[in-house]
Amino acid sequence: MESGDSNIIIHVISVLFNMSWQIFWPLAFGLILSSFIRHLLPVDTVVKHLGKTDAKSLTSTTILGMVSSSCSYAAASLSHTLLAKKATLANAMAFLVSSTNLIVEMFIVLVALMGWTFLWGEVIGGLILIATVGFLFSRFYPKEVEQELRQHIESAEPAKHAHSDCGMDMSNMKHETSDCGMDMSSMKHETSDCGMDMSNMKHETSDCGMDMSNMKHDHSMHDHMDIPAQEETGLMSKITKSAGFFQMDLAMIGKEILIGVVVSSILIALVPQEGWKALFISNDVGLPTWLHSLLDVIIGIFVAMIAYVCSVGNLILAAALWHGGISFGGVIGFILADVLTIPMIGVYKKYYGKRPTKWMVGLLFLSILFTGLCVDAIFNGFGWVSTDQTVRTLNQSGFGMNMTTVMNLIFIPLSIWYYRLGKKANAGMGMSM
Repeated sequence: MESGDSNIIIHVISVLFNMSWQIFWPLAFGLILSSFIRHLLPVDTVVKHLGKTDAKSLTSTTILGMVSSSCSYAAASLSHTLLAKKATLANAMAFLVSSTNLIVEMFIVLVALMGWTFLWGEVIGGLILIATVGFLFSRFYPKEVEQELRQHIESAEPAKHAHSDCGMDMSNMKHETSDCGMDMSSMKHETSDCGMDMSNMKHETSDCGMDMSNMKHDHSMHDHMDIPAQEETGLMSKITKSAGFFQMDLAMIGKEILIGVVVSSILIALVPQEGWKALFISNDVGLPTWLHSLLDVIIGIFVAMIAYVCSVGNLILAAALWHGGISFGGVIGFILADVLTIPMIGVYKKYYGKRPTKWMVGLLFLSILFTGLCVDAIFNGFGWVSTDQTVRTLNQSGFGMNMTTVMNLIFIPLSIWYYRLGKKANAGMGMSM
């Protein structure tokens, strides 16, 4: 292998490793948060506040998104959770937008990389996009397709397959004696177990004909089984069940995340600034302003679809596009299109099915296109955009004693432990993925 080829490979690997290091903790945090919300958030609470689409509910989802995940994949998981909890589709999509585009981490990097003008463009664009998404999804998403989407969610929910386990682990129960005439040799313990921990119980006597669902735990019961009630009904039980959702999410979308990170790393490492310039239409062509803006926003969305990884990490590429000559609205459209990447579309298909995903992608595309045009018209109309924006280089190496390092040192071991806990819990219910 020649020295030049070797250097290119090393450079790509370096970018891949640095990007993975930068996005690991927000991704892990968002997915862990999603798993807890899915397990702990009561359905009636979501229905009460997000069960209908109006200005109040869109405001609530915007605020919820701003304080949650900063990673697109984790945001997709959280919006999926809201839908599973019976939020409206418009509210769930508004949350998806806000949690990837109206977050503190993004604001900090935008100012550092591209200046205050882009920060305000992102804020105004994000708010316009949320309002547009709320309108389009509530008015134009077909009801029969939404019903298909919700059926797909329900069919994939663990509760549908495992039924209620009421906090009881029966995965190691041994059936050593009479089972009242029932063939339980292949039975999985996925039905109601009524809050009892029988994980160490051996059925050495017959319980035929007994209804144990309301049995009081008297002293005679303790002669035959161990009931660590506090442990099984307390915090550890909730963590274990939430971890099961975390493991299932990673099993479902892990490949799409990996593909997205690799593709974006290759593009950032290999495509020079001149390569990005070749994508855009020169101002010398003499097109009408509105048409030039329209084409730039479409190009920005297209680049985002094939290159995007995470809301914060991809701002490096946004800076490259701005240097390359794309319009202000094109940059904003590119940044907002974090929800339309090819890997993300793959996640949507896993979560919602093919036809619901097609409608979702179509309406999101129109919403982002409209938003990019609006932002471009507003900022250029008021003369707020300077053609010589200062774009400083962001140090991609996240190593050193900084926030990224500290958070990764916490979340790398935490996520590994949490994943293994969830995998063990799901395997105990016959739901290994």
